[in-house]
Amino acid sequence: MTSLPSGLDPEGPPRLLAREGVRACLSALDVPGEETRLVGGCVRDALLGRTASDVDLATTLRPEAVIARARAAGLKAVPTGIAHGTVTLVVEGAPHEVTTLREDIETDGRHAVVRFGRDFARDAERRDFTINALSLSPDGTLHDTTGGVADLAGARVRFIGAAATRIREDFLRILRFFRFHARYGRGDPDPEGLAAAVAARDGLFRLSRERVRAEFLKLLLAPRAVEAVATLSETGLLSRITGGVGELGRLARVAPDAEAVARLGALCVLTREDADRLQESLRLSKAEHAHLAAYADALALLHDRPALDAAEVPALVADHGAALLQTVLRILDGEPRPRVTNEARIALDRMVKAGTRPVLPVTGADLVARGVPPGPGVGAALRAARTLWLAEGCPSDAAVKDRLVAHGLAALSPPPCGEG
Repeated sequence: MTSLPSGLDPEGPPRLLAREGVRACLSALDVPGEETRLVGGCVRDALLGRTASDVDLATTLRPEAVIARARAAGLKAVPTGIAHGTVTLVVEGAPHEVTTLREDIETDGRHAVVRFGRDFARDAERRDFTINALSLSPDGTLHDTTGGVADLAGARVRFIGAAATRIREDFLRILRFFRFHARYGRGDPDPEGLAAAVAARDGLFRLSRERVRAEFLKLLLAPRAVEAVATLSETGLLSRITGGVGELGRLARVAPDAEAVARLGALCVLTREDADRLQESLRLSKAEHAHLAAYADALALLHDRPALDAAEVPALVADHGAALLQTVLRILDGEPRPRVTNEARIALDRMVKAGTRPVLPVTGADLVARGVPPGPGVGAALRAARTLWLAEGCPSDAAVKDRLVAHGLAALSPPPCGEG
């Protein structure tokens, strides 16, 4: 391999080629007169000294030949995208995607019509960014026909060819441009790419909401997501993605290990209505929507409190969960409300680490055993018992159960004559 610019790992590509699954795939597809290379993200990440979870290969072999060669070598071959020339080879449970070289015939901003080819340079030209167009031969030769090595070393994310043209081929590349810059870039985004993305921003409305959701959630996990989202907001792109504005300060305060949906909540959710809007604008799953709705409820409760002390923590955890409360309080840090005591933070942290949540020590069966008929009365008595239990700080001593049952029963008793 030729010498690499400073900052890139010369041992990364050899390590990639030495992986057992990679060696098995390349060996199976080793046919005289044909060529197979590692391509795309796994090569890019190898040069950065990272281990890629996804391994992609490109080959001059037709898909049916890939399947035949793989099975002859004892590998599982799954025609996962046979119409587009993609076959997944499974080695010890790990997938390796093998795609026959392709050339675009026409595109409409969402889909491309392609034909199979044999030219690796042409295949590289149809990719989005220079850093994603690198390929690696089995003998260790690194191929770079678009300037990707220099861009990777310089932390630049550039489109291959004219940025406006590449975006018109697939408007999702607008979001990919920001995501890759947030993960691999430094400084300001590439000026040509940024200008093209802004000019084509209405093209985002032509994409399925599911594709937008998947790409935006990946962007929110990138190391420089806050800077990227700030640019999206300044250029009017964010409102086309989420249907609203963004709370950049809150996004910046999210824990580094927070999941994408938690970051989305910090950025976009102020009320339950925001959670509902995002479910529609991004086609969120039921679980994602439920998370954002719970976040909105906890946010409203805490943001309206002037202060929070340790005695109040158990009741709040019982209603909302310790981890969610900790997330919300971190996001609210630096805002006027609530003022959180050190004792409250310690108590909450202890409950997060323990993974516990206070549980009402009274059940409907306890009330039925005390004579409450099954039906609405059980629910009413449980609500009364829970209200008292929360007000007392969620006690768990031996006497609490009898006291709560008695309180629930009393809530069902009619008031004495002359009262009420």
